Amino acid sequence: MNFVSIDALRVACQDLPAGDAAAAEAVARRQDTLTKPQGSLGRLETLVAWLARWQGREVPKLDKVKVVVFAGSHGVTAQGVSAFPPEVTAQMVANFAAGGAAINQLAKAAGAELDVVPLRIERPTADFTLAPAMDEQDFLAAVARGYETVEDGTDLLCLGEMGIGNTTAAAAIASALFGGVEQWVGRGTGVDDAGLARKTAAIEVALKLHGEVLHDPLKAAAAVGGRELAAILGATLAARHKGVPVLLDGFVCTAAVAPMMRLHAHGLDHALAAHVSAEAGHRGLLAAMNLKPLFDLGMRLGEASGACLAVNVLRSALACHTGMASFADAGVSGKDEGPA
Repeated sequence: MNFVSIDALRVACQDLPAGDAAAAEAVARRQDTLTKPQGSLGRLETLVAWLARWQGREVPKLDKVKVVVFAGSHGVTAQGVSAFPPEVTAQMVANFAAGGAAINQLAKAAGAELDVVPLRIERPTADFTLAPAMDEQDFLAAVARGYETVEDGTDLLCLGEMGIGNTTAAAAIASALFGGVEQWVGRGTGVDDAGLARKTAAIEVALKLHGEVLHDPLKAAAAVGGRELAAILGATLAARHKGVPVLLDGFVCTAAVAPMMRLHAHGLDHALAAHVSAEAGHRGLLAAMNLKPLFDLGMRLGEASGACLAVNVLRSALACHTGMASFADAGVSGKDEGPA
């Protein structure tokens, strides 16, 4: 889908299907008949209902699971905000293609298909301490590229990113949408104290420079974000329109979709936070966006690694739901309600 303007994109972010409540209710009813105390599998039970709602199926499936990693380059790296040089972005894209990254192994283990989508990585976005990271056309093109990666018939989409400098962009978006600065700034790839100070200073400069547009979530994402973040936004929007549930990765991925939540109170109901990362601002950002992560393993890699790992949790939840016997089928006595 090509968005002709930010206003057109805004309308698309606000005109969202609500999901299939009847499918979710059917799952809940079946859960109550299975050979276990009601609710004893905790979130495993509600995860299946979530899948059903957003797939529009009373019996969800996970046959076609896609992992999409978007890669982008950031001009703000000129401010010394990363511990790694900007050329690492292209080098890691090559590593993904060669099968040598963590996400390659995790996708294989999860039975998921991996796509890596570089977004003009040879041409970094503008240094947002000096100019908007992207003009409207560049931003919309990245959103559209993300949107078109979501294939019809996908059962579950895992989203992630790669881009030296993108934790700075993510912190800048969080600052623009939720206020404050320092609580969103973390060490990213491992910057020292001086590097952390440079990140904070760069974001403060950017907020002053672009202040007049930061009230608009989409214009803020263009001004201080990055192409891979814009593409994640586009893919998440496409997933909502196409009935595909989404697993979000870490801090950068969460910041990338924050504009959808700001534009629609239920804009991210079809998306789950896979984990809370070790990046400093992620826990607070999840809380601000009312997202409850599935696990906390101290991960901070990106690459959709946490999202992909969560596929195994969903597979287990679905296996229990579809494979367990009911009390009646198994000849097991149900909960004793006492004498009439």
